[in-house]
Amino acid sequence: MAAVTPPRLRLGALLWLLTLQFFVVETVVQAQYELGYSRVDDVISLLGSSASSGQVLMNASFVVQGLLILGGLVLLRPALSGRGAQVATAALATAAVGVVLVGLLPLGDQDTGHRFGAGLYLLGSGVGLIGLAYSVRPRSEALGTVLVLLGLLTTAMTVFYVAGVTNLLGEGGTERAAAYPLPIGLALTAVGLVRLADRPVRSGGGDPRADRRAAKEQEREERARRARERDDALEAAARAAAGRTDSGPAPAARPAGARPADAVEDEDDDFDPDNPWAPRRQRGA
Repeated sequence: MAAVTPPRLRLGALLWLLTLQFFVVETVVQAQYELGYSRVDDVISLLGSSASSGQVLMNASFVVQGLLILGGLVLLRPALSGRGAQVATAALATAAVGVVLVGLLPLGDQDTGHRFGAGLYLLGSGVGLIGLAYSVRPRSEALGTVLVLLGLLTTAMTVFYVAGVTNLLGEGGTERAAAYPLPIGLALTAVGLVRLADRPVRSGGGDPRADRRAAKEQEREERARRARERDDALEAAARAAAGRTDSGPAPAARPAGARPADAVEDEDDDFDPDNPWAPRRQRGA
């Protein structure tokens, strides 16, 4: 996270943490809904339709939600790593645009554009959370696991909602199960990035299997290096022993100017004790 200054990190985290405003505004607007509202049976967009007395507040919350997602993404993008960061960037930007369209094109006024924006938000939410999970796993396996589970939940509930399989949770409940995980996941990521700012990134991009493979490879290289050093030492010792055996002990060096011992013995043989003054025989006579 060296590329992200502490003020930028805190500001980006604050923007993502503020995406929880959606739950507060939804609760307030629901309390003002005069016709009776069920979170199980009624969709979220109904709170932003002309039938809701809190229409303006709800639609403003949709637009603000998109801006908060996009602003936090711009600030925190350098804190995300790996290919997951690229996926998360594209998907979360898509979700942000989608929820802005939901607020600008309310249900009942611009139904086609509204549904298109809702589809972008739901699709971007699931993929974005999964990409976000893999981008933070190098620093926190636990956070990455939670984000993956939220992403899978969003994806599954989106499929059920689009397919009309809403018998278990109701239409409103199924839509909320698909829509709620994104702000929850962004808030958790914001807190996690701030708390894990100084934690080093693990090797292998956060993949435990890659970490184990790298450790085993390093261990094999170390064993091979020690084996080479042992073989080199044995070969050097063998060469030294062979050299001493072939050459034998070296003869002692003779002082400069000294004559061989056999020459001295010859001179002693030429000495005549009866006539010490007699000349010595010439060598070879």
